[in-house]
Amino acid sequence: MIPDFQKITLPLLEFLSDGKEHTSKEINDYITKKFHLTEEEKNELLPSGAQTVINNRISWARTYLKKAGLIKSPKRGTFVITEDGKKVLEKKPIKIDRYFLRTIPKFIEWRNNHLPKARKKDFTKTDLDFTYNKTPQELMDYAYQEFIDKLSFELLDKVKNSSPQFFENLVIDLLVKLGYGGSKKEAGKAVGKSGDGGIDGIINEDKLGLDKIYIQAKKWENTIPLKEIRDFAGALLAQKAKKGVFITTSKFPQTAYEYVKNIEHNIILIDGKKLTELMIENDVGLSVQTIYKIKKIDSDYFEENE
Repeated sequence: MIPDFQKITLPLLEFLSDGKEHTSKEINDYITKKFHLTEEEKNELLPSGAQTVINNRISWARTYLKKAGLIKSPKRGTFVITEDGKKVLEKKPIKIDRYFLRTIPKFIEWRNNHLPKARKKDFTKTDLDFTYNKTPQELMDYAYQEFIDKLSFELLDKVKNSSPQFFENLVIDLLVKLGYGGSKKEAGKAVGKSGDGGIDGIINEDKLGLDKIYIQAKKWENTIPLKEIRDFAGALLAQKAKKGVFITTSKFPQTAYEYVKNIEHNIILIDGKKLTELMIENDVGLSVQTIYKIKKIDSDYFEENE
């Protein structure tokens, strides 16, 4: 029988307990052998046909372990246990499921930052309680949101592990998709070429070039210091510019948001979470895998034909 993703989580962490980097294929091979899956079970597909059931469940198990800070991905397609992960194994848990993960501060923090407001009040309830009180439509909406959260988490991880040149191209693609910079060719000439006192690039606000937007892009891991925002504002002042966008893969402190509210310049702050939201909304670095259509009866059709 194909195990659910919660039954996979502990064996997966134990497999990585040797401290070595392991590829996705190595993990998948181990799990399929661990649970003695038949060839038929290994090849069983999701209803959409987009992926095998077991690979999908292993992917979810990896994601939850990463959210909890128990494993990390040092480079694309590889995974390794963290010090926190080793400490969890030292406690010899019987299983690592959603309830266990909800005792881990990093996982709780992630869930609190990403859960829809409507579900935060249900966070401490059991999954059975939660599903029992919800309609199928509500459950689908929550499931979709959880999928988007997973996608956002993995997407940001890939962006953080990308090269500076890739990040620069990503910023260009996103800004063009948002309607700025004219064409990609025109935006590419501007972004990453300025380097003038805290400014990484200058693009047109529209295709006619009626106004300019100044860009600062930081592929950082740690929280952006307020000083960086002040320097960017100072650079805008020196250029007599009024509009700027500061994009980062990390976070901004609350003081940064308060600062930009109280200055003359219009500076938009885009942190890692917002960056991935915009990428998902505008299909930057993404392709459509499956489309589910929710249909309802057309009452007008039946009334017209009665």
